[in-house]
Amino acid sequence: MISKAKLKALSLYKTQKQCEADNLFVVEGSKMCEEALRSDLEIVCLCAQAEWLQPRVGLLASRSDIEILEVSEADLERLSSLRSTGKAWMLVRRPTHTLPPTDSNTPLLALDGLQDPGNMGTIVRTADWFGMRQIVCNHNTVSCYNAKAVQASMGSLFRTEVCYTALPEWLSTMRQQGYAVCGATLGGTSIYDAPPPTRAIIVVGNEGHGLSAAVDGQLTHRITIPNVGGTCESLNASIATAIILADLARRLHHTSPSH
Repeated sequence: MISKAKLKALSLYKTQKQCEADNLFVVEGSKMCEEALRSDLEIVCLCAQAEWLQPRVGLLASRSDIEILEVSEADLERLSSLRSTGKAWMLVRRPTHTLPPTDSNTPLLALDGLQDPGNMGTIVRTADWFGMRQIVCNHNTVSCYNAKAVQASMGSLFRTEVCYTALPEWLSTMRQQGYAVCGATLGGTSIYDAPPPTRAIIVVGNEGHGLSAAVDGQLTHRITIPNVGGTCESLNASIATAIILADLARRLHHTSPSH
């Protein structure tokens, strides 16, 4: 069972400030915690109700390095930042990822100034769906380890490497290696007009202001999703990313929209 002192110490991780200070992030909920257990992430501490722990004895035995604490529903409510508390909660070490190699022959995704953690998590989940295992973010982009971003990723964060760097400089380097840098903008060429090159970087900007001037200056192509309805001003950033990645996958893999 968990002590009052331990519960008080762990409850500090409800704040992003404490998580960032210790290079940790929080994972909550039965499905998310089980996915984290099956990943290669370093799990520092797992707090869960007995009814969650018992069916997973075998899985937990393979992770003997984890501090496992049995807690009550009331304890989890104190730890959780969610409205609806799950049966498990854990602290996970933030992994260190390196930038994609310059000789990669697969499309890449980059984010510039995205601020909404829900959009971030959804984009990570979408990238995972389309097989993109690496995302490169400008330093002005919301943390993928924000509690809301982690939840919105629905476990995809455990399979996707998210790197933060000075994006304009990185894009410049990749351009020199022959990459096409395709920025999602309102005034670009329709994504349906021509298949993008395989060695392409899709860049999605801030929800309200789009791409920063420094990143815009590195673009080789400006792409847009045709506004067929003609009434909406713009699309949600995560929805726009999903549409672009879906069309990219269709063109590169020659799959029918019906499949």
